[in-house]
Order: sequence, then structure tokens, then C-alpha cells
Amino acid sequence: MTSGCFIAGRAAARKVIFCLLGMTVLTAGATVARAADLPDSNAPPVFTNAAPTDPITDYFVHWYDRVHEAQATQPHWMTPIATVTPRLEEEIRFDTQFQQLGTGGQLTNIDGGKGLELIPTTMNEILINAPAYQERTIKSPAHGFADWNFLTIKQRILSAPEDKGNYIFSAFLGVQAPMLASPFTSKAWVITPTLAGGKGWGDFDIQATVGVPIPTSHESIIGTALVTNVAFQYHFLEYFWPELEFNDTYWFDGLQRAHRNQLFLTPGIVFGRFALGNGLKGIIGVGYQFALDPQPPVLTPALTPTYDHAVILTSRLAF
Repeated sequence: MTSGCFIAGRAAARKVIFCLLGMTVLTAGATVARAADLPDSNAPPVFTNAAPTDPITDYFVHWYDRVHEAQATQPHWMTPIATVTPRLEEEIRFDTQFQQLGTGGQLTNIDGGKGLELIPTTMNEILINAPAYQERTIKSPAHGFADWNFLTIKQRILSAPEDKGNYIFSAFLGVQAPMLASPFTSKAWVITPTLAGGKGWGDFDIQATVGVPIPTSHESIIGTALVTNVAFQYHFLEYFWPELEFNDTYWFDGLQRAHRNQLFLTPGIVFGRFALGNGLKGIIGVGYQFALDPQPPVLTPALTPTYDHAVILTSRLAF
């Protein structure tokens, strides 16, 4: 038993190392890309009244103009650890969760379904996420990819920066694909419409989301849920963002968890935004998430809450 857990732990460690190496490569690539955009002091002068390029080239030439405009017209809060921010962000994100299950097992979630976040217009964001890789040990060992929340589109509806009201309201639409060969799949596509908003008062802000994951098949088994997240956040000494989050899920129906509710409390802190040069900013954070309800966990027909507690690590490269 001990040697098996040790080997599984080594395998999980190797996966974490490989993922961190991948993040390093992405960071280096982003740095080079931004450096390439900087003007060369030895280059000949560029005439600003030159004829405009074609629309596609012009769109990408002015990409960061739109990003800066989008971010200047919204609050400058930090993205919480678990709650999806209503703000528009442009960054690469990588999370890892170390979960303790109510069955006595342990599960490592590598990447947390995060990835690349882009601002293509002054009112929209596109999240292109990588599938999370999961490894369960001790009880019912298994490993594989979780269902893939590969795309989320944000539509910012209204917002104002700190000196003009300090608020924001947005709508999301997420799409999740089943990873049919995985032991962790629900075997269903899931569409998740979400409303998100936030309000700030000085250095304190509240960010919240309300979403409804809707399975397109097997709904009678999986059920339709109401997912609510509320994050209370404070900012001090430029780089410190402590927070407290409530993460709640209520299932309306479904054979697995009909009329059940799970509630997590997530205290944590995020550090950033650290200037790395060429417009890049580094962000790191850690949170401890634990279940408040139900306690003790309900084991059948489906484990509720889905885990008892977890340590969450987050790293981001904003650009």
C-alpha cells in the first residue's frame, strides 16, 4: 500500500513538473513576443501618416490598444482564486488542486481547466482552456483528463473604474466537452450561462457569479444545478490581495444529487501584479477550500460534497 502511494505520488510530481516546465516555455514565448513588439532605437523613423494596412493586419497591430482601453474602463481588482472574475483579463493561467476526498482517497487536479485568456474587443473576453488532468490515489485509483471546459466567452455589459463608480456587470457562456475515454467523464456536453458582477468601495470589493450548468444529455442522472460564488477581497501594500470566498452548488434534479447542496469556504491570498518587463506581470496565489455542507459527506449514490477539502495553487502571467 505504501509503495503504491509513493509511486503514484512520484507520478503526480512528474506531471506537476512537466506542467510547470510548460508554463515556463509559455512565459518565455510571451516575453519574446512582447519584446519583438518594442521599437528598435536604431531603426529608421516610422511615418505615422503612412497608408493604413488591410483590416486584418490593422486589427492585430492595434490589439493592445483595445486591451488597454478595455482594462482602463473597468475596476482593477484581482481575479479571485476560485470565483471567475466579471472583469476582462488577458493572461495565461495555470492552477493545481490537491483534494482530500470524503471517501479517504486523494485527487490531484493539474491545470484546473485554466489556460489562455484574450481580449479581442473592448467589451469581450475569450477563455481557451486546457483540459485538467486528474489522478486519484489511495481509494479507487484512476487517472485521466477531466471533462474539457474548452471555451468560455465573456460579454461585459457595463463597468466603471475606481474613480467613476467602481463596478462591473458581465455575462458568460461556457461550453464543456466530455472526455469519453476518461474515468472522470460525465459523458455529456454541458452548456453554462452565467451572470457576474462586482462592486468596490475603496480597497475592498465583492465579486460574484451565478451560473446554471445544463447537461445536453444524461440530464436525468447528472441533474441541472445552480452554482453561486461570492468573493470578498481586500487590497493593501500594492501586491497583497487577501480574500474569503463562498462556493455553493445546489442540484435541482438528477438521480445522483437531486435536491442536495454543497457549500465550500475558501480563504486565500493572491500576490501581484509583479512587473516582469515588456508589459508582463506575474501573479501567484494560494487558497484552502473546505466543505461546510453536507457534513458528514453523503457517499451514495454520488459523493457529496465532491471533496472534503483542497489546497489550491494559482499562477498567472498577465500581458
